[in-house]
Amino acid sequence: MLNRRQFGKNLAAAALLAALNPASGVSAATLGADQPRKKIAFLGTKVYVHSHAQHFLDRFAIGFASGGKWHQPRVDVASVFIDQVDEHDLSQQRITRYGLKQFPTVAEALTLGGSELAVDGVVIIGEHGEYPKNEKGQTRYPRYAWFKECVKVFEASGRSVPVFNDKHLSTDWNECREMVADSKRLGFPFYAGSSLPVTWRLPALELPLDTPLKESVCVAYGEIDSYDVHALETAQCMSERRAGGEVGIRSIRAVKGEKLWALLETPQRKHTRDLFVSALSRSHNLPVDNGFLTAPVTFEWARQALPDTIGYLIEHLDGFHTAIFLTDIRDFNYAGLRADNGEIVGCQMYLPMPGRSATTADFFNQLCQHVEDMFLQGTTPYPIERTLLSSGMVIGGVESLFTGGEPFVTNDMAIKYKAPEQSMYWRM
Repeated sequence: MLNRRQFGKNLAAAALLAALNPASGVSAATLGADQPRKKIAFLGTKVYVHSHAQHFLDRFAIGFASGGKWHQPRVDVASVFIDQVDEHDLSQQRITRYGLKQFPTVAEALTLGGSELAVDGVVIIGEHGEYPKNEKGQTRYPRYAWFKECVKVFEASGRSVPVFNDKHLSTDWNECREMVADSKRLGFPFYAGSSLPVTWRLPALELPLDTPLKESVCVAYGEIDSYDVHALETAQCMSERRAGGEVGIRSIRAVKGEKLWALLETPQRKHTRDLFVSALSRSHNLPVDNGFLTAPVTFEWARQALPDTIGYLIEHLDGFHTAIFLTDIRDFNYAGLRADNGEIVGCQMYLPMPGRSATTADFFNQLCQHVEDMFLQGTTPYPIERTLLSSGMVIGGVESLFTGGEPFVTNDMAIKYKAPEQSMYWRM
């Protein structure tokens, strides 16, 4: 028979083993908890090194570093659905390593092979993989299709659970609106978007709610219908904090190269030029010649050094302006103009990319922690309307580029919402 001291030692040892073995589905923080752990379904298009599905699946399975310690998963991956597998696939290795269970359909992943919903949350990573493109060059990832399959299971089961959707919602505005409407109709938390609003900021800039902003600019990199949403959410997580909150957009004009530079030269774009140079000056990845810049960072220098830049110029319904610039600089930088005193404020959203300045994409850590919070608390860290509007901006920008730079004018994107009291970026 064990005495009290021996029993205590054994219990402590069990707690330590659980903490060191995340695949067991138990963490030291949850030992002794009265409530069962939440179970999630993980839906991914394709898993390979540095794919979004790899980043998310690893973190939900074994955790990640946060605040100088290892953050154990607070939910269990109960099911996995992976749509595409090729010679670069990591999904089978990960499923074996973590002892996960794979299902052949979205519905079965949500029901765990049964007839009713059997999980407490859903993660949709519809990014990467071979999917059809439309005439504008947008990839038709199955985010909307999978979301609708989840909704069918919810309706058939008479209950719903929180859903996270990576990046923008869809390439079709009606589908975007339908996804948000479904979440409100069935009453489940719906969280979506980019890691940029919640990564580190250099410096740690927090704009108070109702800051008198006049214009926002993000200088970033990447392609349309891919990295543009990251740049748009970088700007939007700041713009939404302006006096009066977000009210939606009226038009988007997207142009490239010399057309863009000529447009920015016009007198009415002086503030945009100033903000562009300010944001550009926060970059750690400017083009150099033999170790340093060829000249000081100015508008003219940028015109020569970054000739193929793509710009989205956005007018909001309250007269506010947003601009994003997709360049070759390999980071994300924000600048905003205060309306009260003309001061330019800004920061870099720090994104140490794996293979360049890091071995893992740690900017996903904070995003995964917020997604966990949603599953556990039943609330989202910010309104889904942010990503709904960002999705609309992507759609409008791509449409404008497709028409040769004609403005995309809309009466259908009057998306009003208030930002949360505090920004959710990583302060550690």
